[in-house]
Amino acid sequence: MKCLSVSFILLHPITSFILPSNPPSTFSLSTSTLESPATRPDVTPPLAPLTIWGDKVDDIKQQQKQTGDVEFTRVINWDSVDYDGDEMEWISANAMSIKDSMILNGAVIFRNFNTMKTQPGFVKFYETLGMNPCLDPLHSVSARPTIEGKGSAVYEAVNKESRKNFFIGMHNEFVGTRAPRAAAFVCFKAAEEGGEFLIADGRKIFKELDPDLLERLYKRSIRYSVMELPFFGWVDNMPSFMQGGLMGAIKGVASAAINAKVDFSVELLEQFGGYDNTRLLQARAPSQPPVVRHPVSGEPTWFCNVHSHSSVLRKQREELYGKEKFEDGASQINKSDMYYGDDGDLSPSDLSHLDAVTKSNIQYIKMTEGDVVLLDNYKCMHGRNVFDGTRKHGVAWFGGWEGEEEQKRKEWKF
Repeated sequence: MKCLSVSFILLHPITSFILPSNPPSTFSLSTSTLESPATRPDVTPPLAPLTIWGDKVDDIKQQQKQTGDVEFTRVINWDSVDYDGDEMEWISANAMSIKDSMILNGAVIFRNFNTMKTQPGFVKFYETLGMNPCLDPLHSVSARPTIEGKGSAVYEAVNKESRKNFFIGMHNEFVGTRAPRAAAFVCFKAAEEGGEFLIADGRKIFKELDPDLLERLYKRSIRYSVMELPFFGWVDNMPSFMQGGLMGAIKGVASAAINAKVDFSVELLEQFGGYDNTRLLQARAPSQPPVVRHPVSGEPTWFCNVHSHSSVLRKQREELYGKEKFEDGASQINKSDMYYGDDGDLSPSDLSHLDAVTKSNIQYIKMTEGDVVLLDNYKCMHGRNVFDGTRKHGVAWFGGWEGEEEQKRKEWKF
């Protein structure tokens, strides 16, 4: 029997992650951009908070009809701010207004600030704003490189050369049971071409989806396939009476290894696929709703990563931009997909509609050095365009912020 000493790779809404034996290398920029870490090295941020699904939406079609229009994004351009003092003094004085805008508008875009051009300045920005950093949702598998080492709360965005022609589909950041409440994406260096940061309003997508499809998805729930292990064609060469027992044992060992590493239950399903229809194991996460109520405002919002996870939509984008240039063989395992919660397939017409509605709501944000996009992770989906050149962007995740309880007591009107 072949040994199962494979590195399990799970795909989450933004990028793949490996269950490594050693921690990844850290992300570093030039000394002109990154200086000594501004975070306290003796303080480790908490885990990303558990996902808040909110109360059930009893009549999803009626709720969709009642969804109003809210201006998506607020832009704060320092060149247009009438203030003679320090940038961070202004941020401090307007912190609650900015965080209210994050809730109301889904995202706040900061342009032409000098403070956030360095990593320490970026940290000073979100600390002044009163944001509470948390660990990356992928922390348990040590996948995403951090800036300035293990204690940093600022992570590398998807900048690698091998992924430059991979269009990162629209998604909310969550892995299994954990989802940051908010995030801040910062540009330390823009790519020479492309590489725009992409955002979309989940409330607008919710409003524009076909009502029958929305109801069907909500009633049946959704389920993600997070990886494939295509290593078991050799089992077909074994005597038929042995194959069932072998695959049962393999699934047991693989399930135990994966579930010991992540904090959500993964079910391994035996499938056949690939160009040679080989035997494989597909890991599927538990079912979940595609629409959630916002933790503060209570609004229903689209919280479904079909645009990034669907294998059909991903292959369509590969025809436009080319395949991802993996260098470590991960492409054999790094395959995601989305199904109904009962494991049924979405039809081509349904996927086409979901893709069209999502794409019609994407805003391409060309960021320059020091620009930051502060977003509400429950209302604002994000992604990344393909690029050429050198791209250096970072991200910090937040489990909450100062003033959140006060916001929950407000009456939000939309």
